[in-house]
Amino acid sequence: MEHMMNKWFIGVILIITLGCSSLVLAQSESSAPQPVKMSLLQAMVLGIVEGVTEYLPVSSTGHLLLTNRLLGMDASATEKEASDAYSICIQFGAILAVLWLYFGRIKTMVLGVCGRNEKGFKLTVNAVVGFLPAALIGFLFEKKIKALLFGMWPIAFSWLVGGILILIVSGWMRKDSHTRFGLEELTWKSALVIGLIQCFAMWPGTSRSLVTILGGVLMGLSLPAAVEFSFILGLITLSAATVYESLKLGGVIVQMYGVTMPLVGMLFAFISAVIAVKWMVGYLNRHPMTVFGWYRIGLSVLVGVSLLAGWF
Repeated sequence: MEHMMNKWFIGVILIITLGCSSLVLAQSESSAPQPVKMSLLQAMVLGIVEGVTEYLPVSSTGHLLLTNRLLGMDASATEKEASDAYSICIQFGAILAVLWLYFGRIKTMVLGVCGRNEKGFKLTVNAVVGFLPAALIGFLFEKKIKALLFGMWPIAFSWLVGGILILIVSGWMRKDSHTRFGLEELTWKSALVIGLIQCFAMWPGTSRSLVTILGGVLMGLSLPAAVEFSFILGLITLSAATVYESLKLGGVIVQMYGVTMPLVGMLFAFISAVIAVKWMVGYLNRHPMTVFGWYRIGLSVLVGVSLLAGWF
């Protein structure tokens, strides 16, 4: 029965997505600027990059900006605006992946809001409290953040710093793993601290997943519990950001790329995010996060050398 509910739920969401895309297209046709060409392969690659990196502690924004650079999709101001909007749009596929994988937990939260599940209500309150700091900071400083930090050098630096932090925290966690608690014991005050820490993820390359997982660990959560709370908090944060940016740039996305390419990106983001999340959860149940730390450090060095050499 629950499996059938999953299918119906995703089906309804996809129908809404198609309907909204068609509506935006209809509203935009009269004043559509010159479209930017995107191949099917580019749409697939961007979707896979988004899905794989959104919930792993490696920064999806940093990887998408790097991928856009490598694919030559930011050569002009128009192309950069369109590719940035496209990257935001396809996040919807990654959001659907968490809804699909954690449908039982989300259902518990909905029941909690309806007054039928105390633990679900507590988790919902914690998730909302954790979301509020990023919502406020993002609303107040969005333009300054994009102007100062959306470049390859700042991203490479944050990859390096984040990688070093992972190695430090992973070593520290081994010493007190027996004292950690589960998601049900998280308080709203600790959730607020995690939410404040999440604000650091507005620096591209930092990774929202990384800082919320580390924040959960610092608040005393076990690593699996911190990962799950990161997913749930990300569901709210990403949904709000995607809706907000889509309202501003939805017309640009459809005008530049049409409807098909965004839907292709969403589909591949959904599939790759499901695979990435399932792999990550299984991996972190048996291993520390150090592999992500070394990956970030290696990528930072590679990108830094490439920038100095003028390769892109």
